[in-house]
Amino acid sequence: MLPALLGGSFGILLYAVSANALANGVGRLPALGYNTWNAFGCNVTEDLVLEAAQLMVSLGLQDVGYEYVNVDDCYAEPTRNASGFLVANSVRFASGLKNLTDQIHALGFKAGIYSDSGWETCGGFPGSFQNEARDAATFQEWGFEYLKFDNCNIPFDDIIRQGMLGKYTRMADALIDLANSTGQPPFLFSLCQWGWEQVWLWGSTLGQSWRIQGDIETNWASLASIINFNSFITQATDFFGHNDMDMVRARNGGFTFDESKTHFTAWALMKSPILIGTNLSAITPDILGILKNTEILAINQDPVVGQSVSPFRWGLNPDFTSNSSFPAQFYSGPTQNGTVFMLINTLDQPEDMFFNLTESPWIRAGRQYSVRDLWTHTDNGTAVRNFTAAAVPSHGVVALLLQDAGDEPAGIFPPCAVWDNCAFENGTAAN
Repeated sequence: MLPALLGGSFGILLYAVSANALANGVGRLPALGYNTWNAFGCNVTEDLVLEAAQLMVSLGLQDVGYEYVNVDDCYAEPTRNASGFLVANSVRFASGLKNLTDQIHALGFKAGIYSDSGWETCGGFPGSFQNEARDAATFQEWGFEYLKFDNCNIPFDDIIRQGMLGKYTRMADALIDLANSTGQPPFLFSLCQWGWEQVWLWGSTLGQSWRIQGDIETNWASLASIINFNSFITQATDFFGHNDMDMVRARNGGFTFDESKTHFTAWALMKSPILIGTNLSAITPDILGILKNTEILAINQDPVVGQSVSPFRWGLNPDFTSNSSFPAQFYSGPTQNGTVFMLINTLDQPEDMFFNLTESPWIRAGRQYSVRDLWTHTDNGTAVRNFTAAAVPSHGVVALLLQDAGDEPAGIFPPCAVWDNCAFENGTAAN
């Protein structure tokens, strides 16, 4: 639907939307953690969840900020009990979900659970429609603090009699009522509405994150499509509200190493939740190094600036062009420590990527900037007026942190880095 939205009013609409998410004390920053779905699907068991939690500790992921261990679909029995309550699967979760969360908490993590707004979950287990309050209370009794809420098996119109907003409001209200009645901290509510592209317009009134597209696949086409879509709605993200770009798949047999870096960098700098979706027992050291890049994670978790990076130039295509295969290439945004730049080479061969510093709205003219490479972890001198990232790999990324280093050297000619409308005091054009 994006091309239809790209009329003259689209940019105005974007900047009119504020990230006024449900600021109830949880989810101020994007969630960092682990989700079972991509690794185990419906074969998930309590032993696999605990193994993942233990690996999060032993691999050092907890040390760099990952704090959630989330159980996705298929944890329940196929039907509710006689009293209408969800029941943990008696074989795969024989010890019970409360026992599981106790062990997750003992390791220092928070625990997340999954449900669905329809009759059944996407895996065919009981959904929460007409059981929202009962399920919310059950999840709290089981010891969970995070709820991913999906969108499968929707009731007929003459039953639900609500639009998409109303359908998700049912559980949002149940979670608020639960917090108010019990005095317990509110759940972090993650909306997984992947079939309606305007979710970002209203998701902030219901929860702390909202899925913006379908499930990511381990190929460049899927990755590029999600980045492309999110590039047009970055202003919907701020503290307490985040565009959720889906789980971080790492390489997992599909992405190249450089694509994995792009995947992680885009998710982090666009302030998406980062929920690792891979089998940690088989993770390779190079992918683990990506997931533990503390300089990138620090921007995702910036306590002072909640904004996403946004495109300042599309690059290959004219600005504001929606192209799911070749998204915008040049992004920047403010951080507590300077201006961050993200350059994505969408081409199938290496490319030099050049930009004028003041193309970014966060850079001041007439100043020079120190350059920190957030992947090589090196200080790369000082940039004056422009910067070129040489030979960026195909589908690869460069992430830079620029910090003001004082006035640019005197006597530089021409007097303006960008000539458009540059003039002397008497009005004579400088060019």
